[in-house]
Amino acid sequence: MNKLVLLGIIFTIAMLAGTWIAVEKMAGGAGADIVNLLALAGAAVLVVATVFVVIKYVRQMQTDTATGELAEENWDGIGEYKNELPFGWAVIFMGTTVWAIWYFLAGYPVNAYSQIGEYNEEVATHDAEFNAQYADMDEATKVEMGNSIFIVQCAPCHGLAADGIDGKAADLNHRVSAKTVKYVIEHGSDNHLLGTEMPMPDRNGLFNANTGALITDAEIETVSKYVANGMKGTGADIFQGACAACHGADGKGQPYVAPDVAGFTSELVVNVLNHGKKGAIGAMPAFTNLTDVQKEALGAYISSLSK
Repeated sequence: MNKLVLLGIIFTIAMLAGTWIAVEKMAGGAGADIVNLLALAGAAVLVVATVFVVIKYVRQMQTDTATGELAEENWDGIGEYKNELPFGWAVIFMGTTVWAIWYFLAGYPVNAYSQIGEYNEEVATHDAEFNAQYADMDEATKVEMGNSIFIVQCAPCHGLAADGIDGKAADLNHRVSAKTVKYVIEHGSDNHLLGTEMPMPDRNGLFNANTGALITDAEIETVSKYVANGMKGTGADIFQGACAACHGADGKGQPYVAPDVAGFTSELVVNVLNHGKKGAIGAMPAFTNLTDVQKEALGAYISSLSK
């Protein structure tokens, strides 16, 4: 073993030992967590690779002579030999590339600890405990809880009285407005009000069975006011002819077919909270920050407003 190799081995051992001691003293122990272990592994790879390269090229400079075929290109008479890619360099290059990919995707950064991740885990645990604690509430308690949640989460848009603040949001004291019914009939709807994707066609797909023709503008105006008026007044015949096949003769909807348009239900409110809603006024976002129990409580409270 020549002097250069011996010096390289001694240097490698010294560097690795120094790194180990530094991690032990400054980071709570080499095996304290994945970050320390990765730091040690990375240091070992870098030190070994560096010493290997230095030894190789120092020895090469001491013994090698320039031979081989020169490339055609040159710079002021200085050319390059057409040498093969050094095998050791290729191995180190590929190894560090694989290491980098593993490190960023699985070793640490993407898979790292984060305060946000810890917070989300704590929130999920708390939500599960909250749902379990209030899973068996009676209707009165649900309405009371729903009122409190409404004030915080819904009142900024719908108003403390749930009146929609002069049309800025839906008036929740009534199931639906004539403007909204008309918009849905004319444009169709796909608001997941049943919890799944059950789209309603626009006016070009709505026939009045009484006339055997597509629904007209006048019929849309009439039936919109009829539904908004709580299924009362003029328009019952149009509703039965064009709407009852899906929404039911009483407008209370049918499972897996169409939602209740006669009144609010807790399930309908929960589906709106889960999926959001868009219509004549604009778009309402989904409320993913609420627990299942809180959504059910809101559904109970909103359903109680129009009773």
